[in-house]
Amino acid sequence: MAFELPDLPYAHDALASKGMSKETLEYHHDLHHKAYVDNGNKLIAGTEWEGKSLEDIITGTYQSGSVAQSGIFNNISQLWNHNQFWEMMGPGDSKIPGEVEKALTDSFGSVDDFHSEFAAAGAGQFGSGWAWLVKDKDGGLKVTKTENGVNPVCFGQTALLGCDVWEHSYYIDYRNKRPAYLDNFLKNLVNWENVASRM
Repeated sequence: MAFELPDLPYAHDALASKGMSKETLEYHHDLHHKAYVDNGNKLIAGTEWEGKSLEDIITGTYQSGSVAQSGIFNNISQLWNHNQFWEMMGPGDSKIPGEVEKALTDSFGSVDDFHSEFAAAGAGQFGSGWAWLVKDKDGGLKVTKTENGVNPVCFGQTALLGCDVWEHSYYIDYRNKRPAYLDNFLKNLVNWENVASRM
């Protein structure tokens, strides 16, 4: 069964008052995300990966060394990343639930220290990639960054929060000001209830 582009969990203009425009979501979801879905489906058709889960394909093709497999990995991992990304944002209240605030404070010293570390990871990712808050295999929380479409699934980690730092994610609204985009993401866009559900 082919993968499908999921609908956004909110209207295209739902995040506009929080710093992510309707135009960005139209380009990012309707064009970029759709391209990963379409290309991924074409690349896995007739292969051993057809009918497998996104996670199985990601772990099975990560660092395979084969050009064909790397094409599958790039598209399928980005399909998975974007499926998570839309859910990790929302138009609602940006208040952090108590259990998440405690976990961040226990792991990073304070919520502000977490913000600083996450924003630095995203700003410091050279070229395209992602910044992540993950639950590691030992249950601890940490901030990571990955290049291109690599994600926490590749390392057996649970993605709690991810921010896309490819230019198509922010260039319409922020031009080349990636740090400003990351600061706004953390302060206004994160759906902290979704983060809590992943913990």
